[in-house]
Amino acid sequence: MPPTVLYSENNYPDDSVERRVYGPNVKIVVPRGATASLADLTDEECAQADGLMILRFKVTERDLARFPKLRFVCRMGVGYDGIDRVACAKRQIVVLNVPDYGTTEVADHAMTLALTLRRGVLLHLESQRADPPAAWRYVNDPLLKRSGVQTFGIVGMGRIATAVALRAKAFNFRVMFYDPYLPNGAELGLGINRAKTLEELLRQTDTLSVHTPLTLETRGMLGLRELSLLPKGAVVVNTARGPIVDIDALATLLKSRHLAGVGIDVIPVEPPVDPVPELVRAYRAREPWTIGRLVITPHSAFYTPQAWDDIRSKGAETMAAALLGKPQNVIAPDSY
Repeated sequence: MPPTVLYSENNYPDDSVERRVYGPNVKIVVPRGATASLADLTDEECAQADGLMILRFKVTERDLARFPKLRFVCRMGVGYDGIDRVACAKRQIVVLNVPDYGTTEVADHAMTLALTLRRGVLLHLESQRADPPAAWRYVNDPLLKRSGVQTFGIVGMGRIATAVALRAKAFNFRVMFYDPYLPNGAELGLGINRAKTLEELLRQTDTLSVHTPLTLETRGMLGLRELSLLPKGAVVVNTARGPIVDIDALATLLKSRHLAGVGIDVIPVEPPVDPVPELVRAYRAREPWTIGRLVITPHSAFYTPQAWDDIRSKGAETMAAALLGKPQNVIAPDSY
């Protein structure tokens, strides 16, 4: 029998792209209706699946028990922290991801957040649409700072972070990064600076951009103690994963004005549920300490119509290669 690929979510109007990629020798199964989790898939659908395509859903050990034939799980995206890879390894299920989509979008988004804050765009927007509007003049605030006198610090130096570093260089920032897993000399190829420790990076950083995957090592790595090492007036941008940065620490430091600005695309629990984090609550309530200094986007940094199409085609190509016995983008079970 031909292998079966089960799409856990019905995200596209047809399966034309999938049929083109897989060819006639792979059966494609797409749920007829909306699904909110893997629990909404039927037992029949799960029993057929040799490959499982995941976009937003988590995959737990309990979920995997419903898939007797499953050989591959493909996360249609870069991050794979929602998949229980230990449980997959026990069942000899290979986990795959799609690392080569949305790189430019996320890099552009990170730089946009940083520059929007550092150029005072939000401060001026809010002051001019106030009732009554502020005087027709610039806002003198520590948030505004020339790029050329700042250090742009990056935590993690993978594909997206590399794209961010090149953009930051183009805006004349002094760029520095911390990534203990990158080989010596990588900084020379990029023409940027390298910090030996996270503390060394933070103490020098005026604008911080976070780009690590979420792992046991990086979860909570930027808490109140670490973020307090940033110079007064620093800006923090996070387009990676919410649990890497303590969102309550961001609120504390922004409210005290130790941080001059914060831009985030990710939060620990998405979408937010009660109790909503203080930073999100205050942002929605337009509390004065957030106005012009805080911007939150709903995990949308990856998105353009072109990137959305890439997720679809590259995800199918990744699964097709695995079914042919040539898996690519394999995530090791011990990488969490």
